[in-house]
Amino acid sequence: MNPRDGAEPPRPTKPPDEVPPISAEELVDNEAPGRGEAEPRRYPSTIGGAFYLVVLAVVAVGLGAVALGSWRGGVRTMGGALFFGAAVRLVLRPVDAGMLAVRHKVLDAVVLVALGAALIALATTIPEQPGF
Repeated sequence: MNPRDGAEPPRPTKPPDEVPPISAEELVDNEAPGRGEAEPRRYPSTIGGAFYLVVLAVVAVGLGAVALGSWRGGVRTMGGALFFGAAVRLVLRPVDAGMLAVRHKVLDAVVLVALGAALIALATTIPEQPGF
């Protein structure tokens, strides 16, 4: 619909008053407030974010090793960091997983393990190239 055609642009709708606001953090792994035995979130609760930063720092170290010429070791380091992230994601509760939580716990861990295994496998199986 073009406003020049005489039609009004759509108006933004307001949510109903009876719907309480829910934080996205409360909905991780389908844990809505009031369901299950999930404890209320403690602030600041940064354990998942701290582990995420550890994974990110190790990946940065791996990238630095790649840039300095030890590409196999750097790629293996990055793969190991992803394995560590998968293990942490499996151990932490959904409300504490922080930025490691994207989807469901098992799916997150499977994706991280698959990517880590692929990096380590590639670093192990690619043959040395003459002249490099």
